[in-house]
Amino acid sequence: MPWIDTHCHLDAREFDADREQVVQRAAAAGVAQLVLPAVAVWDFDAVRNLAHAHGFAYALGIHPLCTDQAHEGDLALLRDALQQRRDDPRLVAVGEIGLDHFVPGLDRAKQERFYEAQLMLAREFDLPVIVHVRKSADGLLKHLRRIGVRGIAHAFNGSEQQARHFIGLGFKLGFGGAMTFDRALQIRRLAQSLPGEAIVLETDAPDIPPHWMYRTAAERAAGAGMRNEPAELPRIAQTLAELRGWSLDETARITTANAHAALPRLAALAD
Repeated sequence: MPWIDTHCHLDAREFDADREQVVQRAAAAGVAQLVLPAVAVWDFDAVRNLAHAHGFAYALGIHPLCTDQAHEGDLALLRDALQQRRDDPRLVAVGEIGLDHFVPGLDRAKQERFYEAQLMLAREFDLPVIVHVRKSADGLLKHLRRIGVRGIAHAFNGSEQQARHFIGLGFKLGFGGAMTFDRALQIRRLAQSLPGEAIVLETDAPDIPPHWMYRTAAERAAGAGMRNEPAELPRIAQTLAELRGWSLDETARITTANAHAALPRLAALAD
């Protein structure tokens, strides 16, 4: 059964040298669908064009780490883009949006303002959201409860209580390369214990490499790379299968159904 990578930044400059080969390797590995979230207004055309060129899906949004450089008018540009593309079947979500309370020095008030505004746009255009969660789950949940949209909590790393609050609001939780590290005890516990219908798979490529791609700081200083790519998804899925006691076929079937439930336009693309 084919796999869905629910979060891949295929437009990232890390792929400029061999993007076509990356797509070919993903297809050869059985990864049939990628969701390509934008991070800023300058990114909107890139993710859309890649999605249409390769039969993938995309999301439009302003990433919390990009809000410091964003202008207030960018929210109007996002609304215009969503309006213009509202009938595009490959536009499956508003994202990547959210809050990041891990990186120091960011304007949290501006992040929250952009996050709330983008949730409202998702509701206006009847789209799910792809939400960035890093030390920020409670803040994200506060607005989700009020505004009432659903989607995916990408690269989830919060507590079990927070996870169950997201699930209670209709969210799926994204698990990827971090789950493959033995020392990622909390993430692995969640992957093992949460309801099976709550889990989707992702790579976040080129970021969050799985353990077999990890390089030490010394190795990186010597020039070693650790770029993640969507072809790694089935091997990441094997970790989930082992944690859950599922077969690999079961893992593909369950996580594909969950991705379709979280992002309903994906199911139509599969058909």
